[in-house]
Amino acid sequence: MKTERLIDMLSTNLEPVDRQAIRTSLAWAVVAGGVAAFCLMLTTVSLRTDLAAPASLGFVAVKLLFALTVIGSGLAFLGRAVRPGKDARTGFQLALVPFIVVSVAAVAELALGLSTGPHPMTTGTHWLLCLYCIPLFAVIPFILLVWALRLGAPTNLTRAGAMAGLVAGAIGAAAYAFHCPDDSLPFIALWYGASIAFCAGIGAVLGPRVLRW
Repeated sequence: MKTERLIDMLSTNLEPVDRQAIRTSLAWAVVAGGVAAFCLMLTTVSLRTDLAAPASLGFVAVKLLFALTVIGSGLAFLGRAVRPGKDARTGFQLALVPFIVVSVAAVAELALGLSTGPHPMTTGTHWLLCLYCIPLFAVIPFILLVWALRLGAPTNLTRAGAMAGLVAGAIGAAAYAFHCPDDSLPFIALWYGASIAFCAGIGAVLGPRVLRW
């Protein structure tokens, strides 16, 4: 068979990827993954005991805002990454903005001496629990995001896997926020940021394996 004829046969009756279906799948993956992560948090470490206190609610809101902005910027990248030919580098860089903002806020808190008592970044064992729980809570969201991405056609599998891991890590961080008793911007910037970055690194390693066409 001639090469030209083979190409003609392969290019016949091609159907474009349904963008809306992929976006819907990604949205459902985030919602279902969030529910699963929250339920896992409840069955393992449970809600923080002082959740109803105004000060506690304020910091839970800050943690959730950080996690949700990471999720939003990550989804913006993934929405472009699943379509071949789309340059998603800008979206990848945009996902770093929440980390930069919270880091600047943490440095400002340290510089102004707003943290009181022994510094929460270096005392206690909650930082270790944070590093353990966030990746654990991110497992199911990552699996669901991989399923949604496989409905599309990502070409940079390492970058797509890293962003899937980043979003899954942020979902895990949002769930952990309802338990986390450490309330300071430096703690959020360092340990939440490190946990989510770890999930992104695992996603980058697994991406070429689990997202291969």
